[in-house]
Amino acid sequence: MVNVLFCGNAGVFDGMLTCALSLMMRTSSKEPFRFFVFTMDLSSIKDNYIPLKESQTEVFRKTIKKYNPENEVTVIDVTDFYKEHFSGCPNETAYCSPYTLIRLFADMIPEIPDKLLYLDADIMFNRDVHLLYDTDISAVEYAACPDHYGKYLIQPHYINAGVLLFNMKKARETGLFEKARGWIKKKKLVFADQSALIRSTSKKKVLPQRFNDQKFLHKHTVVRHFSKRLFYLPYPHTENIKQWQIDKVHKKFRYHQFDDIYQEYGTILANYEEYLNG
Repeated sequence: MVNVLFCGNAGVFDGMLTCALSLMMRTSSKEPFRFFVFTMDLSSIKDNYIPLKESQTEVFRKTIKKYNPENEVTVIDVTDFYKEHFSGCPNETAYCSPYTLIRLFADMIPEIPDKLLYLDADIMFNRDVHLLYDTDISAVEYAACPDHYGKYLIQPHYINAGVLLFNMKKARETGLFEKARGWIKKKKLVFADQSALIRSTSKKKVLPQRFNDQKFLHKHTVVRHFSKRLFYLPYPHTENIKQWQIDKVHKKFRYHQFDDIYQEYGTILANYEEYLNG
C-alpha cells in the first residue's frame, strides 16, 4: 500500500480531494492507497477551525474507492493531543494555521505504518507517485526536497516540509517527533513545525527539486507544490494561488496539465454539492 498523510480542517477539503485525485490519476500501478487524515476542532480559537466534516469524509471515501475498491481513508481526530501538547504554545499563532503542527503527532498514532508520505493539501502530482514513494529511506528519518527560496536565503540543503517521505520506524527510534514537539512547546520558531523538524533531524535524504517544485511545472516535475510564490511582473509581489482555484491556475500560471483532474473534480462537486452542503 501507498500510505499518505494529510493534516487539516474542513476548509482544505478541496486541496485533499484534488491532491488525492492527482495521485490516483497519475499513478499507473494497481497498488492501493491508504489515506490518513489528522484533523481537530479548534473553533474556540477561530470559528472556521472545524474538523473535516463527515460528509466530506464520505465523499472522499466514495471517490477513492471508485478508482480502487481497496483504497482506504482513516480520519483521526487529534484534538485531545493538541490540547495536551500545544494549547497556548508559542507557535499556536505561527505564520500558518495550527493544523500544520499536528503532523508532529504521527509517532503517537498506533495505526501509522513504517513508511508514510506526508503531503500538504496544496499539492498536485504531475507524475507517478512511485517515482517518489519507492525512494530508499532505510537509513534516514525522512526524505525531503530543498526549499526553493530557503536554499538561496538560508543554506543549500534547507528543506521544505510540504512533502516528507518518513521512515517512521527510524523516526520513532531517534525521537524525531518528540524532539520536534519539544521545540514547538518552548520556543517561537520562524517556520514553526518545519523549523522544529529541521532542528530535530538526525539524518535525512535530500531529494531533487522535481519531487517538491514550489515554483515551476516542468515535464519532469513529479510534485507541484502550490505554495506562496514570488512574482516579478508587473512589479515584485507574492501570490498564494492554490490548485483548486482553477481560474487563477489557468490565467496566472497557464497550466492545463491538470485539466483532466479538474474535470473529474468538478463532476464530483456537482454530484455531491447538496450532500456536502447538507
